[in-house]
Amino acid sequence: MAVEDKYISYRIYLVAFAIFLIAIAVAVKLTNIQWVEGDYYRQLAKERTVRNFVIPANKGNIYSADGSLLATSIPNYVIRFDALAPKTEVFEKNVEALSDSLATVLDKSSSFYQNELRKARANNNRYYLVARDLSYTEYVKIKGFPLFKLGAFKGGIIVEQRTVREHPIGKIAERTIGYERKGAGGSHNGKGIEWAFKEYLNGKDGKILKQKIAKGQWKPIRDVNEVDPQDGYDVISTIDVFIQDIAHHALLKQLEDYQADHGCVVVMETHTGQVKAISNLGRAKDGSYYETTNYAVAESHEPGSTFKLADLMALLEDKKADTSTVYDSKGGVIVYSGRKVRDSHEGGYGKITLARGFELSSNTVLVQAVYNAYKDNPSKFVNHLNNFGLNKPLGLSIKGEGRPFIPQPSDKNWSNISLPWMAFGYGVSITPMQTLAFYNAVANNGELLKPQFVSEIKEWNRTIKKYDKEVLNPRICSQETILKLKAVLLNVVKKGTGSKLFSKDFSMAGKTGTAQVNYAKDGGAGKYYASSFVGYFPADNPKYSCIVVVHKPSTVNNNYYGADVAGPVFKRIAQKIFTDVPSTNEIKNLERKIPKQENNYNNYFAKLQKQQHSVPNVKGMPGMDAIALLENLGLKVKSVGVGKVKEQSLQAGQNIIKNTTITLELL
Repeated sequence: MAVEDKYISYRIYLVAFAIFLIAIAVAVKLTNIQWVEGDYYRQLAKERTVRNFVIPANKGNIYSADGSLLATSIPNYVIRFDALAPKTEVFEKNVEALSDSLATVLDKSSSFYQNELRKARANNNRYYLVARDLSYTEYVKIKGFPLFKLGAFKGGIIVEQRTVREHPIGKIAERTIGYERKGAGGSHNGKGIEWAFKEYLNGKDGKILKQKIAKGQWKPIRDVNEVDPQDGYDVISTIDVFIQDIAHHALLKQLEDYQADHGCVVVMETHTGQVKAISNLGRAKDGSYYETTNYAVAESHEPGSTFKLADLMALLEDKKADTSTVYDSKGGVIVYSGRKVRDSHEGGYGKITLARGFELSSNTVLVQAVYNAYKDNPSKFVNHLNNFGLNKPLGLSIKGEGRPFIPQPSDKNWSNISLPWMAFGYGVSITPMQTLAFYNAVANNGELLKPQFVSEIKEWNRTIKKYDKEVLNPRICSQETILKLKAVLLNVVKKGTGSKLFSKDFSMAGKTGTAQVNYAKDGGAGKYYASSFVGYFPADNPKYSCIVVVHKPSTVNNNYYGADVAGPVFKRIAQKIFTDVPSTNEIKNLERKIPKQENNYNNYFAKLQKQQHSVPNVKGMPGMDAIALLENLGLKVKSVGVGKVKEQSLQAGQNIIKNTTITLELL
């Protein structure tokens, strides 16, 4: 018995000791939580009950030079249904009326929606998609339907809102206007003006402190924000919608007529470098054309005969030849290191001057002139090209500029044919924008300008930053050379390869180009032609420079030359801008409305093509769309009634004063 009592005592001591150890462990843990990890757990508790929420800043708009809206942000809504939220009797009482109401707004029948809603409830679906891509007006209407008007907890409606970026003028200049996207892992990327000027457009998000009051519900702790959001600034682009519309459709027509692979056109103001129009169209599988790559900026390729202007400029500057120097085209074929250089005209042109050789785009004449002048010192010729700025990017503000390539005599790949091949635009590589800038320098009396896409950053009527013209080289050659170059460029259109484009009603000057592309790939099997025309107008007092490049036009009937494919686009643009009266060298007033834009113009956005700081005409617009628009412009909106806008208290065209109240009468 004593042994048994002793055994029991041992067990009691053992249990007591274990309890003592547990008590010590608990005490240590409590001490650790209180004093060592206390801050962490207090912060965790606070985060679960109090949290900072982001207040998104309103993104700035992008406007054209004439005040047209190119890019803006509008709200977009998705409606879903938590089928388990409503009580059974509430669901059964309202499901038929809800289905009837949905059928009046959406494109399905009442029976379809009733079946879908019942199926969602039977399957315990708490996230059934009702509709997406809704406007604010449609969202408000659906939110007021039977069952949904009971709210999220009793009616089961789930509303998701996001802001989408819209381009009111449709697909025109879409690639240059660009985008900003959030990629995988939260990284951001983009193109065009949207990406290049995101620092100004995006603004700065604000923060508001909220406290959790129920499941999924948060209430602001204070009446003021922790950090107020700062709206983004507006970006004023150099694009002119009138000229852009002309350029886009002129290029599109020619691409369709020649079933070309892709092409681009750029119109630039001669004395400022401001890009007034830019269109980049690529062919889809179904044969339609759309903005894909910014070919004008990104595509660096062999230019062909448009490069001959650089030959002539170098020769005249060094006085190695004059426009009157005579060369023998030698039957249209000359040979260098066993490789033939041919003229497009079979049999050549006989003996002609250097100027006439340029006007007729004779490969044999220009190659002989360059080779004879620089064969003993090719570096002198190449240094001219470098000084002309053809060996380096222009440093454009938008991302993705293609890199030029000008062979250097010190390169290991320099060969005996490098110099003659460069003379007619092969073995070198530059982008259409770089070619245009070079020709524009001639039009601008030797001043080389950086092409610009944005003229100003604004906050309402206050200028934040202004972009003046940027001179890359104040004088790429002498005035004597400029005058001679202008004369031969004019004669290209009057009596040279561009004579089909000549018009007695308005003057143009420029150069045709036809380059073989991919001629060395797969034994020449992938060869195609790139047709181009670059120049300026009016010829005697240039206002605009323009380049057109069309890749892989149909070669049926051998109509793939620059004068046949690209030239008509150039002429069409000049013709539309000029008056249709005999040559007065006057430019039409560009402050005019466009009669027609792309088919996908949003109807109400078409009403907004007015000056950017004027009150728009919102009569006839859905009320909530009008409210969203006017608030985005900085006005305070008071609405009376429901439906569409019948009257507005501030008349269209008035200058906008920020925070002014406008009253809308809805009917």
